[in-house]
Amino acid sequence: MPKRILVIDDEYQITRVLKRSLGAHRYDVRTAADGESGLELFRDFDPDLVITDLSMPEMSGIDVCRAIRKHSRTPIIVLSVKGEEQTKVAALDAGADDYVTKPFGMDELLARVRASLRRVPEESEPTAIVEVGDLKLDHSRRIVSVMGKDVHLTPKEFELMAYLIENHDRVITHRKLLTKIWGGDYTEQTEYLRVFIGNLRKKIEPAPSKPRYIVTEPWVGYRCVPAP
Repeated sequence: MPKRILVIDDEYQITRVLKRSLGAHRYDVRTAADGESGLELFRDFDPDLVITDLSMPEMSGIDVCRAIRKHSRTPIIVLSVKGEEQTKVAALDAGADDYVTKPFGMDELLARVRASLRRVPEESEPTAIVEVGDLKLDHSRRIVSVMGKDVHLTPKEFELMAYLIENHDRVITHRKLLTKIWGGDYTEQTEYLRVFIGNLRKKIEPAPSKPRYIVTEPWVGYRCVPAP
């Protein structure tokens, strides 16, 4: 079955081009012209991926991300105009997995789409449960638990936390984390790590401002300490 993609953008030209281009690559594409209708279509269409513009009237792309994240882990790519750096960070903080800056080339967008949809085949996924200290990693259920309590994570948050747990008590550099989780084109996108590490700390740390499990190694990277 083709992967289902929902595109939400108030610019008709954008949705028309994306529907035609993504459809030519055998994706099943539906479009919406605003955030509210996009969320309604999301519930009916049950897409594998959402692509949403950030700057839309009535309901912004950030609000769309927040609404989806309340009940779904579906990957989200946001589209933003150049120079909206703080808005991009806010979108990542709201649950987006990636962003593409307008104007963009279809080759770049398609690469981001493939990366967001890429999943290890189910039969090849690790089934072992990793338990270290207070942390438990369940690959088959894609769940992280802290002191016996399951924590709701987005797909990218889970990938990042799983990698940290699997390499616990080791210093993992910013570059290595970015390459592993987002790919080689992201080695300079340190705002990704800042936002996602911040989100993880809010979800797993007893006191996010004084992290126990995800420790910053200044100017180098991060270390997962499962038994603080």
